[in-house]
Amino acid sequence: PVTNLLDFGAVNGFQSSKFRVYHVKLGEGPAGQAALRREIITQNNLGAGTPPFAHLNLLCEENINTCISSPLISKGELKGVLEIYFRSLTKVDPDWLDFLETLSGQAAIAIDNMSLFNNLQRSHNELALAYDATLQGWMHALDLRDHETEGHTQRVTNLLVHMAHKLGVEPEKIVHMRRGAILHDIGKIGIPDQILLKPGPLSPEEWEEMKKHATYSRDLLLSIPYLTPAMDIPYCHHEKWDGTGYPRGLKGESIPLAARIFALIDVWDALTNDRPYHPAFPVDYARHYILEQAGKQFDPKLVGAFLDMVRQDLEGQTSLEQDAG
Repeated sequence: PVTNLLDFGAVNGFQSSKFRVYHVKLGEGPAGQAALRREIITQNNLGAGTPPFAHLNLLCEENINTCISSPLISKGELKGVLEIYFRSLTKVDPDWLDFLETLSGQAAIAIDNMSLFNNLQRSHNELALAYDATLQGWMHALDLRDHETEGHTQRVTNLLVHMAHKLGVEPEKIVHMRRGAILHDIGKIGIPDQILLKPGPLSPEEWEEMKKHATYSRDLLLSIPYLTPAMDIPYCHHEKWDGTGYPRGLKGESIPLAARIFALIDVWDALTNDRPYHPAFPVDYARHYILEQAGKQFDPKLVGAFLDMVRQDLEGQTSLEQDAG
């Protein structure tokens, strides 16, 4: 529709492959005439008095005598041309032409439906990329505001996806879990700077205000249907296995699985990376803390799986470093 050119989309039965490189202008040759006039064009005795067109010589080399070109039209739009070639002089009856017209109509509908599906799929992918870019932008904005956790969000998101795969979580659920990890502290945008950025310990009143960020996360994500399935982590990752967490005091398996996995990863990252109020702890200390909190802060069934994953990852890193050395 942009260039007004017909390209060879599919060919069959020819000895030469050169047809694929030719373009046909509207009005040029049987195909161009069929497209321009929107009717079936029959051309006999190709090469004998036929007005020249781009691939006429190739057709003659193929000993083509008769060409029948039928436009492919769907919903009033030209989608292409279906051409049938005969190496002998061929005359067709009206019933045959009626059948060709019907076949062309069905082909045009199929092509149109395929184009619509492909366009829809492309639009969906572009929209998904735009949403993802928006989430990444929010993540960077939060990291810039809360300097003590800069880089934290990307690390915990990567770890969460890795562990979810290890646990056999369905891919469609991992998509929502990943978004939840990216947005796990989105509610902190509602926390005043004098509390969020306070260098020292929070007062009891300030701590109560800080804990509201989980509820703020829920309120924000509830207003965005696309992100509602990702809410488990932002809203529930401060819940504890023994019921002493917040904001709702959920206990055991009443805490969503995504939040139980993320709680482990969030604490692990906080322990093993530098923070303004403490340097990174040794891995053995972090492992001991996680084990000590199994059944208290963390789901005991997940603790073993998480530490096994961490051990394998660390052994893999050590092996790579030794190979590099």
